[in-house]
Amino acid sequence: MTSEHIAPDAAPSHAPAPADLTRPSAWRAIAAMFALNGGLFGIWASRIPAFKTAHDLSHAELGGLLLLLAGGAICAFPIAGRLADTYGAAAVTRAIAAAKLIFFVALAASPSIWFLAPALFLFGAAHGAMDVTMNAWGAEVERWAKRPQMSSYHAMWSLGAGLGAASGYGAISLEIAPLWHFIAIGGTWTALMLWIGQIPWTSPTNRSNPAPVFSLPTGPLVLVGLLALGASMGEGAIADWSAVYLVDIGNAPENWAAMGYALFSVAMVAMRLAGDQITRHVPPVTAARISGFVAAIGALLTVLFPVPAIMLTGFVLMGLGYALIFPLAFSRAANDPVVPPGKALAGTATFGYGGMLLGPPLIGFIANATSLRVSFAVLAGLALMIAVLASALRRT
Repeated sequence: MTSEHIAPDAAPSHAPAPADLTRPSAWRAIAAMFALNGGLFGIWASRIPAFKTAHDLSHAELGGLLLLLAGGAICAFPIAGRLADTYGAAAVTRAIAAAKLIFFVALAASPSIWFLAPALFLFGAAHGAMDVTMNAWGAEVERWAKRPQMSSYHAMWSLGAGLGAASGYGAISLEIAPLWHFIAIGGTWTALMLWIGQIPWTSPTNRSNPAPVFSLPTGPLVLVGLLALGASMGEGAIADWSAVYLVDIGNAPENWAAMGYALFSVAMVAMRLAGDQITRHVPPVTAARISGFVAAIGALLTVLFPVPAIMLTGFVLMGLGYALIFPLAFSRAANDPVVPPGKALAGTATFGYGGMLLGPPLIGFIANATSLRVSFAVLAGLALMIAVLASALRRT
C-alpha cells in the first residue's frame, strides 16, 4: 500500500520536518538504520559455523540457542512498539542501535554456552526491537515523502546483511577470530550508520494510547502476519543454516559456504531495489503470489539437487521470492485504516520477524529428528503458503 491510500486518521503524521531536510537525506537516514540492523545480523550469521565448532554444539543444541535469540526478539516486539508510540520511533531506533552493538560483541566474547545463551537473548531482543521501531520511522518518512519507499529500505537491510556475510567470508579466509571480526567490522559499521542516521526528525508520539505491552495482529492483519511468517521463516533459515547446509549436505568448503547467505542477500537487494517500481505497476496480491512460487522452486532445488552450484542457485531464487513480502506486509500494516501504526507493526512483527527468528531453531529440531534436507523441504511448503495467502495484501 502506498502513501496515497492512507486513511486520514490511519496513522499520526510526523511533526513538521525542518525546511532544509530533503527527501534524499531522510531516505539515507532510514536506509542506514536498516543497513545497520542487517549488517550486524549478517556478520553473526556468517560465523555461526565457528560458534558451533567452538562450543561443540549439535544441530539440536544450536537450534536451542537460536530459540533464545528468537525469544528475545519476540519479547521485545510489543515493548518496542510501546516505546515508539511513547517516545518517538526515531529516537528509540538510534538508542537501540547503540545497545545492540554491545550485545553483538558479547556474543563473540562468550567463553561458554552459559554466557552465549543470555547474550543471544539480549542480541535477539535488540534486533527485534530495532526491527519494529525502524519500520515505524520508515513509514513516517514514507508518508512525508508521499512516495513508496519501504521496499528500498528493506533492500538496504538485505544489502547490509550481504555485506556482513561477505565480511565473514573474508574473516574466515584470513583466519580472523570472531571476536576481532565483530569488534572491527561491527563497531565501524555501527558508528558509520549512526552518523548517517543523525537527521533532525521528530517522530509523533501517542502517550495517551500507546501500543499495549503485548500485541498480536487482529482482523485482516492476522493473514498479513501469516504471510510475513511464511517469508520470514525461510529468510531466517537461510541466514542461520545456509552455511551449515552447504557444508554438511553439499560438501562445500567453509569459506565458500559463507557466500550462500551473501548471494541470497544480493538477490534480495536487487529485487527490493526494483520493488517500489514493481509495486507501482503490479498489484500487491499478484506480486506476492508470483514471489511465493519463485521461492518454492528455489527451496526445492536445494533439496532435490544437493550440489553446491545448484544449491546456491536455489538460494538466489529464494532471495528473489522472499524479497518483496516483508515490504508489502509492513507497508500494509503501517497504513492500516483502523489499527495505530505502533500496535499494527508490533503485532505483524510478532508473526513476521518472530518467524525469521523461530525458523532457525525449528530447522534445527526437524534436522535432528530427520535430516537437514527434510527441514529445507518444509521451506518449500511455507513458500507455497505465501502464494495462497497473497490476497491478504489487497488494498481496502
